[in-house]
Amino acid sequence: MNNADIGWMLVSTALVLLMTPALGFFYGGMVRAKNALNTIMMSVMSLGPVTVLWALIGYSLAFAPGSPVVGGLSFAGLNGVGLQAQGTIPHALFMAFQGTFAIITAALISGAIVERMRFGAYLAFIMAWMVVVYAPVAHWVWGGGFLASAGALDFAGGAVVHVNAASAALVAAMVVGPRKDYGRQAILPHNVPFTLLGAGLLWCGWFGFNAGSALGATPIAALAFVNTMLAPSATLAVWTVLDLVRGGRVTAIGAATAIVVGLVAVTPAAGYIAPLSSLALGAIAAVPSYFALILRARTKLDDSLDVVAAHGVGGATGALLTGVFADAAWSGGASGLMSGNAGQILTQLYSVAAVLAYSGAATFVILKLIAVVMPLRSTGRTEGVGLDVTDHGEEAYTAGDGAILIPPAGIAARTAIESAPLREGAAS
Repeated sequence: MNNADIGWMLVSTALVLLMTPALGFFYGGMVRAKNALNTIMMSVMSLGPVTVLWALIGYSLAFAPGSPVVGGLSFAGLNGVGLQAQGTIPHALFMAFQGTFAIITAALISGAIVERMRFGAYLAFIMAWMVVVYAPVAHWVWGGGFLASAGALDFAGGAVVHVNAASAALVAAMVVGPRKDYGRQAILPHNVPFTLLGAGLLWCGWFGFNAGSALGATPIAALAFVNTMLAPSATLAVWTVLDLVRGGRVTAIGAATAIVVGLVAVTPAAGYIAPLSSLALGAIAAVPSYFALILRARTKLDDSLDVVAAHGVGGATGALLTGVFADAAWSGGASGLMSGNAGQILTQLYSVAAVLAYSGAATFVILKLIAVVMPLRSTGRTEGVGLDVTDHGEEAYTAGDGAILIPPAGIAARTAIESAPLREGAAS
């Protein structure tokens, strides 16, 4: 084992773990004040049950020797996962680093169903989803599964993380249904600085996400680090131009979204492409995601925080462009169209399609099974008051004098609200 590699991977694991509460701020600023706490909690709570399940079974299904489709159970309960070498770092550290990816991937889905999905149903969903969907898909690409055998390139999770989460988000938004106010009144962000703060913290954490995926303090880690700096910068620059041309002004929400789109797009390519190519990749990725956002707003799909446009379109674009820009001179072997390997684009398309199809179908089944046991979404009455009160018995922002005007227990709060007549204008 190598102490420098161990040190870098300890830092990278902490950086990626930071991304989950950062995602909470990014999402939380874009919802209405009455749902701010609930939205942040949807990200933060992934740190609990998803982490536990990852240690008990998820890691084994993803990385233990098994079939081309799913890993075996030899690592279940962290059996055999100790301080022995996994490459040049302890096996336990490798497990922890990969666990941070499972945590944030599950949390990403929440952006499509905030402000109306019941918190208990959401927790049940992300726990089941991590085991049934995320772990097998991670095995396909990183655990020696069939996509790895096909030669798919996914350095840090374009398909495994972003396309996977976006496919689930799309299906979840359709199954849960739109918010009661969607399409009838403007649903505006309540705290744009929160969203900018979240975007900045995500960018910081993403250096661990991408450069850490080199699994050591190596030249490839340095390449991924540089590309993680350059690609989002190019996306932000192009997004700014698109905003100015289209509306004559640059929005802060747009800037924060552009940063995330650039980070998403470079994720599958970070360790495979030259720095100049990362600028091109980031610039190109801005265009499809920008117009996907505009198109979605004209549909009946209530993907509340545009997970599909940012993570789905951005992740798929990055995965396909990896097949264009992968450069053996920089990556140590992987090559794409620009290096004479045109077939890599088809392999990348195959990997994206496989993940889209499986994640979407499995998500639909999981949600329908959960719906048999418990309702998926809040009632119109509780949605009108806000999920902070009904699902948590707390508020992100209290009354002017600081007094808490709600019962302390979430269950009591829900009961009180559902049994009381809805005041005129409460829905707003």
